[in-house]
Amino acid sequence: MVDAADSAHMARALQLAARGRYGAHPNPMVGCVIVRDGVVVGEGWHEKAGEAHAEINALRIAGNAARGATVYVSLEPCAHHGKTPPCADALAEAGVGRVVAAMEDPFANVAGRGLQRLREAGITVEVGLMQGAAESLNAGFISRVQRGRPRVRLKVAASLDGATAMNSGESQWITGSAARQDVHRLRASSGAVMTGIGTVLADDPSLNVRDVETPGRQPLRVVIDSRLRMSPEARMLELSGETLVCCTPGQDGTRLEQAGAQVQEFGAHGDGVNVFEVLAALAEREINDVLVEAGPRLAGYLVEKELVDELVIYIAPHIMGSETRGMFDTPHWLTLADRKVVDVIDLRRVGDDMRITARFGY
Repeated sequence: MVDAADSAHMARALQLAARGRYGAHPNPMVGCVIVRDGVVVGEGWHEKAGEAHAEINALRIAGNAARGATVYVSLEPCAHHGKTPPCADALAEAGVGRVVAAMEDPFANVAGRGLQRLREAGITVEVGLMQGAAESLNAGFISRVQRGRPRVRLKVAASLDGATAMNSGESQWITGSAARQDVHRLRASSGAVMTGIGTVLADDPSLNVRDVETPGRQPLRVVIDSRLRMSPEARMLELSGETLVCCTPGQDGTRLEQAGAQVQEFGAHGDGVNVFEVLAALAEREINDVLVEAGPRLAGYLVEKELVDELVIYIAPHIMGSETRGMFDTPHWLTLADRKVVDVIDLRRVGDDMRITARFGY
């Protein structure tokens, strides 16, 4: 039976879990709070993949005070040997009396086994407190293990009248510095950043994380380039981190590979790359979240194919006029019935710009 104190401690566990946003990937973000006789005796979160999990960090702080205590954890404790030993065993060995987990781990190697192991050790187990918040925190991880593809976020920067560039291709900078800094936080929390060859040819972007501390990690840069038009001198190939260039079969990627890129062939979809296959391949690489920063063609394709889970639009307070490019190219949408409905879940000011976060209703 949970009460207000349980909710407060779980909220703290979720808050701690979010601290792993830039380092836990590809693992889920997990936070843990250990409470004995109403007093918090240990806290921890999963800081970096390959290092101690949240429960272990909290147990180290709690020490002997963990015996008989209640443990609040944002995700079911693991029951398998990965890069670290099972957390369920560590909790049992510490003699905790009760474990409250926000949600069951959807990963096949856990999936209830951790909770069962705790019950077999005589520990009281309760599951489901603040489950919605826990699922939202690890939406990308859940998408990868349940759907076989990462969560896809599409970021767009536009003027008040919906323009993303002049017809000449000029687009730097539509939004202000605060919004651009915010985008770097989105990149830092993603396993991959995807763009199309049109954006690469027009802007020569870096697509790396700057001014945000990421524990020794840069997101994978993914370029959709069906005919391998990308230059071996592209800026991103000179930077730390990996770049994956996705093309259709039969292309010669030798020059790009010599420049440091990874070139991978995928099936064709129309005159382009089958992005469904690309997302499946990224899931196999243990990518949880993909941030798409692309022009209207790739952006429109992803929306049209219902591959975008979340839309993040930065709106700048200026008007760019009629000789411009829009947010999405959707040549098959001819009537109002073709439109996609979105649910705006967040609206806030970022510097001088507005940020709209929305989810699709499909």
